[in-house]
Amino acid sequence: MAISFKSAFAGHDDMLLFRSARASVLANNIANADTPNYKARDISFESMLQQERTRLSMAATNDKHFVAESSVGATDELLYRVPSQPSLDGNTVDMQREQAEFAQNSLQFDTSFMLLDRKISGMKKALSGGQ
Repeated sequence: MAISFKSAFAGHDDMLLFRSARASVLANNIANADTPNYKARDISFESMLQQERTRLSMAATNDKHFVAESSVGATDELLYRVPSQPSLDGNTVDMQREQAEFAQNSLQFDTSFMLLDRKISGMKKALSGGQ
C-alpha cells in the first residue's frame, strides 16, 4: 500500500508555506515603517483557501452528475491594509499591529511545525515497528 504524503501531512506542509510567505510580507511591512507612501500589505488565509477550492474539481462518475464550478474568482495577490490612523506621509504601517500579527503568525507557524513533526515521527515509528 502506497503512502500519500499529501493526505498524511493533513495540510500542515501547505500551512508552513503560507505562514512563511506571510512572515515575509509582515517583515517587509515592519522594515518599511518609515518609508513615505508605503502601503502595508498582507496575505489572507481565506483567499488562499478559496483559491484551493476553485482549483479542486469533483469527479463525475455518472452522466447525471452536475459539474461543480465556483462562481467566485480567487486571487493570489497581496491585499492592502486599511489603516486605523493614516500618517501624514501616506505610510499605512501600524507598527504595533504589524508586530502583533508577526508574533501571532510565528506562534501559528510553530504550531503547524510541531504538528507536522509529530506526523513524521508517527510515520517513522510505524515504519520501524515502534522501536
